[in-house]
Amino acid sequence: MATQVLSDDLAKACGAKPGFVCRQVYEATGNDGLAGAIDFLVTAPLRILLILALAFILNRLARRAIRRFTSRLVASAGSSGRLKTMLEAGQPDLRAAGRAATLGDVLRSLSTATIYGLALLTILGEVGINLGPLVASAGVAGVALGFGAQSLVKDFLTGVFMLVEDQYGVGDIVDLGPASGTVEGVGLRTTRVRDARGVMWHVPNGQVNRVGNKSQDWSRALVDIEVGYGTDLRATQDTIKRTAEETCAEERFAAQVLEPPEVLGVELLGKESVSLRLVVKTQPAAQFALMRELRLRVHEALQADGVLWPVARESVPPPAEKPPDG
Repeated sequence: MATQVLSDDLAKACGAKPGFVCRQVYEATGNDGLAGAIDFLVTAPLRILLILALAFILNRLARRAIRRFTSRLVASAGSSGRLKTMLEAGQPDLRAAGRAATLGDVLRSLSTATIYGLALLTILGEVGINLGPLVASAGVAGVALGFGAQSLVKDFLTGVFMLVEDQYGVGDIVDLGPASGTVEGVGLRTTRVRDARGVMWHVPNGQVNRVGNKSQDWSRALVDIEVGYGTDLRATQDTIKRTAEETCAEERFAAQVLEPPEVLGVELLGKESVSLRLVVKTQPAAQFALMRELRLRVHEALQADGVLWPVARESVPPPAEKPPDG
């Protein structure tokens, strides 16, 4: 009977599962108030410190796992044409590294928030706060927030898939539909694109229905040259090819050209002109400077050969009328 009374008093002082410190203090003093106070001041802080220590260790392990995952992500991209070409040239693939870094930062933030959020709930339970109403309120608030932030969730999920699938990255030249230009920043909610006029566009990821990447893996310089009817097209093609080969062989373009220039031939027969097409396979985003230089060089070469340029029909003066007889 005495043991039963002692157990009831111990449970009253220290709870259903009395700790070592509370039990020892109660058995030594018989004072349930003192035992409860010492238990609150000693045992509870120790448990809180233990919870925080476990959360810290789990967070470190999660960050290490995420770091290994992003490293493997960059390594697995080595089979792609762009990264393989960059590695063979002894250059780092900054786009793949930047994509992995962005994805790693996001995953680390999510893991940290999740681990420490659970740790906070556990600590609140340790200090005697009833978590039932709190969890119920959080559930209702989460449902309401979910309905009100559907577009935000869509942007977030689209951003995750965009990063994992490597649709585009910082430095790429893209056409996203709402905006076209150079990607300057990639996030889980928005993508920042600067167009040719210098305007910075902030495009929500959920609004990107299609992606045209002009600088992924490799690019192509495409130049259409229009000449007038009556031009010797075969000789003109030889001139274009020779000029393009000389231009691509120069030091500033040689490292950017992946394949020799190719004249595809007649692309279009127009009303006033014949269009010839020249293409050159280049490194990503290197096609624009090469195209401008090719247009200039080809124009100069064809002008020196006396090639006939297209003349609009409305610009040709009508024949002079003959004076009437008599």
